Amino acid sequence: MSLSLKLSSCLLSVFLVSLLAAQEMHPPARSTPAFDQLKSLAGEWQGKDSSGKTAQLTYKVVSNGSVVMERLAPATEAEMITMYSLEGNRIVVTHYCSAGNQPRMRAEPAAGDVKQLDFRFLDVTNLASPDAGHMHELVVSFEDANHFTQEWHWLDHGKESVEAYHFVRKQ
Repeated sequence: MSLSLKLSSCLLSVFLVSLLAAQEMHPPARSTPAFDQLKSLAGEWQGKDSSGKTAQLTYKVVSNGSVVMERLAPATEAEMITMYSLEGNRIVVTHYCSAGNQPRMRAEPAAGDVKQLDFRFLDVTNLASPDAGHMHELVVSFEDANHFTQEWHWLDHGKESVEAYHFVRKQ
């Protein structure tokens, strides 16, 4: 075996060992009972809004368990993405809205059995004007492992409206 081939083989071995070591350096993300409840939603869901129109919803746990990604496809709107992550013991939501803005909301830690998460407005980016429409609150109510409800609160020029979705896990 030539010297250059031995050197290449050695470098490849060092590279592979480095990759394996790098993967082991990141332990699973810290969690809380409320965040674990959100993680339990991973999978596909079918829902209906307040007027009976269908909606598709998918949850995926990403970034080594530190983020829950939600993909909501309502029947009459463009698809939206919502990212849930921990900030201390609180859960922060960034909602990438079909309106083109990105509101952030936060839920305080829930004690005991988590039946509901109330996300309250923090701030918003890319808002056309200070009173332009944006999501202002999100309430997630857990019924059981296969049923839950979301209430999205929209604030536009001081007037609030609520759209509720009831979801059932796809089997």
